[in-house]
Amino acid sequence: MTAGPGARIRHPGPVQADRHSAVPCRLHPLSLTLPAHAPLHDALVQAVGAAGYRAAYLRLSDVEVEALDYVIPAPAPGDGRAAWYSDTRHIEKACIHFAGLHLGEKAGEPFAHCHGIWSGADGRRAMGHLLPEGRTLTRQVKVEGWGISGAILRVQDDAETGFSLFAPVASGAPSAGGAQGLLYTLRPNSDVTEAVEQVARAHRMRDCAVEGLGSLVGTTFVGGAGNNSYATEVLVTEGAVSNGKAAITAASVGFDGSFRKGVLRRGVNNVCVTAEMLFRMC
Repeated sequence: MTAGPGARIRHPGPVQADRHSAVPCRLHPLSLTLPAHAPLHDALVQAVGAAGYRAAYLRLSDVEVEALDYVIPAPAPGDGRAAWYSDTRHIEKACIHFAGLHLGEKAGEPFAHCHGIWSGADGRRAMGHLLPEGRTLTRQVKVEGWGISGAILRVQDDAETGFSLFAPVASGAPSAGGAQGLLYTLRPNSDVTEAVEQVARAHRMRDCAVEGLGSLVGTTFVGGAGNNSYATEVLVTEGAVSNGKAAITAASVGFDGSFRKGVLRRGVNNVCVTAEMLFRMC
């Protein structure tokens, strides 16, 4: 159940030739006010829609909810897939300290994928993959992020991994204004730092901010401890490509529920199932 630096993972389906998918887009700054006592997911969808967008990447900071449910990575379930999720974990009177959330579509309806760090009444912090149930806001909050025009993440069945995953697709003409962007996903067994550089180079984006979330085959940080579970969930907390070179800081959680944060070491952090990323030209 452990993975050292540079470990790879074997999925049940055929390996796809294209190791990333990318769609150009425009990114429009959002500052959303969500009302107290509203369900978080519904409030986000309504606020993004009211701003004129169907797709967005949002950062949640100090968001208090009555309760939340989440999962963390777990070993393979025995059905051929390479990894799975833990049983649901529940926290009452929770505070989402920091989270990243991609808003896209599944079967024609709004769908969110969110990784974050939170705590309950005891103040003990945990990290994982947020589930939609039980997330009623206890007070009005501000949420910042980017409305995305010209592209959207849409859930599709993925033959290689056996999962249903977000994939970027074109979605109408980009709106005027905003910043040049790129919505993209990475496939398994590519080092995330090197893959980010390759995508940036292919789309002539030598200097840009990087945001997103996904999973890695273990997580190895520069100059320190990482996470050796063979499936880890990660959230980019700071990322950039400068003069063609990427530096990505991420938080990572593994099978035991403990999480760590650091700069990803280049060349040894392979994607486990997927990584859903966003470039924004600086």
